Amino acid sequence: MCNKLFQNIKKFINHATNYSKIDSEVLYRLEHMDSVLKFSIPVRMDNGKLNIYQGIRVQHNNSRGPTKGGIRYHLNVSLDEVMSLAFWMTLKCSVANIPFGGAKGGICVNSKSLSKTELEKLSRGYIRKIAKFIGPNTDIPAPDMYTNEKIMGWMMDEYNVIHQKKIPSVITGKPIYIGGTLGRTEATGRGAYICLKELEFIHKWSPNKIKIAIQGFGNAAQNIAQLLHIDGYKIIAISDSSTAIFSEDGLDIPSWIFRKNQEKSLSSIHKKDSFQYIESQKITNEKLLSLPVDFLIPSAMENQITTKNAHKIQAKYIIEVANGPITAKADEILKHKKITIIPDILANIGGVIVSYFEWIQNKTGEYWNLDSVYNKLYQYQKNAFDSVNNISIKKNIDMRTASYIYALKNLENAILA
Repeated sequence: MCNKLFQNIKKFINHATNYSKIDSEVLYRLEHMDSVLKFSIPVRMDNGKLNIYQGIRVQHNNSRGPTKGGIRYHLNVSLDEVMSLAFWMTLKCSVANIPFGGAKGGICVNSKSLSKTELEKLSRGYIRKIAKFIGPNTDIPAPDMYTNEKIMGWMMDEYNVIHQKKIPSVITGKPIYIGGTLGRTEATGRGAYICLKELEFIHKWSPNKIKIAIQGFGNAAQNIAQLLHIDGYKIIAISDSSTAIFSEDGLDIPSWIFRKNQEKSLSSIHKKDSFQYIESQKITNEKLLSLPVDFLIPSAMENQITTKNAHKIQAKYIIEVANGPITAKADEILKHKKITIIPDILANIGGVIVSYFEWIQNKTGEYWNLDSVYNKLYQYQKNAFDSVNNISIKKNIDMRTASYIYALKNLENAILA
């Protein structure tokens, strides 16, 4: 593995081992994948032409239990990327203290160019290729970038056809009516929200005095924004790939969520003649990152804060809802600026925690109401936050380093057991 994502992970791990000794053979083992599967998927297109797509499934480490990880459809899917993301999932599951290891999968494809029929053929073809390698007690896929519950439903159905029986626990992130769980859609945003609320409890601030900027306005960002808005936090900036929106007095988050989901683009709904948006203005995504706020919540893509812009960051706290939004070198700059960062392997584990809940419900046949899911998510996320925070305080280190120490210690215990 040689991509930037893996290099960042390795730097964070190496830094963590300066503060806590981890068995060298454990570290050596974690650098290697349990299994890597590459394959071709032939699909007969609607126009009669045969296209062949390249698929990947990687299982990183199963020391703590069956591997778990999403499937992404994207033109940039590569073996290096998928291997790195599988490694990251192992760390996240360890921080969440759930009995899974990490996995990841993907297909190199522009899914937006496919018809519904072509997308279904591709998804079912992917499962046919990996059916011998996955299972409820082996490797459990889930949705990721440009995949969704509908695609997971097709995949589960194909697996069921191959094995000639119903096995809902083979895949999570499914539609509720075929074994999905309540609370999965909002889980990542809600988990990050719990982290912020734990900081609020520690520091005793008043929400209405706290200003927040959120980069990205997809599912996870919308859910944390909605929860914070209800609590009285002032969200002064949001963004998507088209533009960023700013209002010093705070944005009406429910209105922006409603219109964003209707029209898909923040840029297209910012109208000067609309009374709802008259107090807001367009700014750049780069400007959003450097706003003088209390919290910056990057929720978009990786590598958004780099050595080129880290010195401009004015936020006091950063909560990484996105995966890898801060490079390792930029992280050092932010630490010198005494900015508290709640890292991705702690802040965005809500999704995999609730995926674990879905797996449990599928295996037991007992399904939980929404309050039960929320309460259990709160306990798991809070326990993870408290465990990491205690290490941070005890060793006088940042939360990212503490998260990696906690993850590595849990993995060490399992590997050496």
